[in-house]
Amino acid sequence: MTSVKDVNPHALINMVAKDLKETKGVKMPEFAAFVKTGSHRERTPDNPDWWFVRMASILRKVYISGSVDVNSLRNYYGGRKNRGVRPEIFRKAGGKIIRVCLQDLEKLGFVKISDNKTGRILTSKGQKYLDLMASNLSKVSPKEIKKEPLEKKIKQEKPKVEVEEKQ
Repeated sequence: MTSVKDVNPHALINMVAKDLKETKGVKMPEFAAFVKTGSHRERTPDNPDWWFVRMASILRKVYISGSVDVNSLRNYYGGRKNRGVRPEIFRKAGGKIIRVCLQDLEKLGFVKISDNKTGRILTSKGQKYLDLMASNLSKVSPKEIKKEPLEKKIKQEKPKVEVEEKQ
């Protein structure tokens, strides 16, 4: 059987994000439309479905790592803060987004708090779900997989300007 480690992670995350949005009934919180993903970012995400992509990425990270906590995921999703002429420094990602995603994954039954309360681990239901998605993805030929970027580029149409000719 195909596991998560055997398939393209980018394609798997996009497939799981689409499934979480459409069939699992996961809702994006109201605050998510206005927040940045961390202090190292300048703007909010461009992709309107960024919440589901982040949730799918967190689910995959729990599968790969075994046990994760919010602080380790904050380090993973963090980045370099641009400080102008001063050198860039590392900043952690925001914790609320990660915490709410993990809580939503707990409600779905994919993740649970570990016995020794050191973090969250994948349940058998979550492992079965990700392995099923990975096996479905492996059946699809690589040519059929669309190579969409994680953040969809928004096309801005330029207004048409009509210039009148002087006679």
